[in-house]
Amino acid sequence: MREEVLELLAEICEDDGVKEDMELELFESGLMDSLGFAEFLVELEEQFEIVISPSEVERGDINTPEKILALVEARR
Repeated sequence: MREEVLELLAEICEDDGVKEDMELELFESGLMDSLGFAEFLVELEEQFEIVISPSEVERGDINTPEKILALVEARR
């Protein structure tokens, strides 16, 4: 599942670097914005049946690929 989530993240961010640098600051680097994150959450729900409401998380909880993976794993 880890690889699939990273692939989805790379697709949303339009950058394969997110699969290699787990500490990459997605928002600071401009790879993701709030609209992109909302799109990511919709895809997570559709592909993996994981529901995460944008109101449940703060930007600091989801600002790196590693933190996103941890959140997804916690919701499985």
